[in-house]
Amino acid sequence: MTHTSVAAYAAPAPKAPLERTTIPRRELGAHDILIDIKFAGICHSDIHTARAEWGEGGHFPLVPGHEIAGVVAATGSAVTRYAVGDRVGVGCFVDSCRECENCRAGIEQYCTGDLGNVGTYNAVGRDGEPTQGGYSTHLVVDENYALRIPESIPLDAAAPLLCAGITVYSPLAHWQAGPGKKVAVVGLGGLGHMGVKIAHAMGAEVTVLSQSLRKKDDGLRFGAADYRATSDPDTFKELAGTFDLIINTVSADLDLNAYLSLLRTDGTLVQLGAPEKPLTVAPFALIGGRRSFAGSLIGGIRETQEMLDFCGEHSLAADIEVISADRINEAYERVLASDVRYRFVIDTSTI
Repeated sequence: MTHTSVAAYAAPAPKAPLERTTIPRRELGAHDILIDIKFAGICHSDIHTARAEWGEGGHFPLVPGHEIAGVVAATGSAVTRYAVGDRVGVGCFVDSCRECENCRAGIEQYCTGDLGNVGTYNAVGRDGEPTQGGYSTHLVVDENYALRIPESIPLDAAAPLLCAGITVYSPLAHWQAGPGKKVAVVGLGGLGHMGVKIAHAMGAEVTVLSQSLRKKDDGLRFGAADYRATSDPDTFKELAGTFDLIINTVSADLDLNAYLSLLRTDGTLVQLGAPEKPLTVAPFALIGGRRSFAGSLIGGIRETQEMLDFCGEHSLAADIEVISADRINEAYERVLASDVRYRFVIDTSTI
């Protein structure tokens, strides 16, 4: 197989600063499209992976980035979904086995086949080569794993929807957030701010649970009806037994039992953040109210397209700060310091 070299930013080794380099991209196969990447969001997962915080190993040098927005630059001979010039995105995976029960059901993120869910970066593709992500100028991907970005969403603000947007949309849709439902969003960061926007657009009554009231004005502007500080013990007393659904977007080590107490009977707390250490749940925090503690992983291709279309219809997009590629390492430090409102997006023309 022949390759084309493209410019990218990569972590040469675990915990090393990212630096400019070149990486190979495969030549177009019959069903492939070549994407001229315009913008790539910075997800906290990128930092965890580049710094080997989810376990040792990994495929280094590593190019992160799974919030990718761009334009189709070329198509393979058998491509039918897209044409040159189409606005497209790529999210957290670029392939799956396509044959297991979950793939056939359209929830490829839970692929159980031998190939598994092939991550956009730090995975191995069908060609046996490591996958490399969106902190680069171009990407080659099978047309079946690309998404169409509505014209109503600017490409820079659309990029974070490919991870942050679908990560919150999927549980909100699955647990049927909507009119008559009370939803709490834990954390008002990259995921949380989209969770508030989407849950509100679905018709739910939304409360933000954040460590402080520092971002209260933003939360209310995004559609929250209430905003409470979890550092205030009265919050947990006053809101006990209130919510039908809580989505936890943070990766911190929280007292989950306190949050479970905020659920109504049959309510569900959905874990989206992935802290380094195991979480502890007391059995009676679940048993007492027939409550559920669940997890959710992004969304399948069909649901991700549904999310993008929903955001297009409701004029929803991420609040972003666009940066040049030479500021990626600075942006990583600012993400860790919670110093971004609410997603960094790389202008890939600066790579």
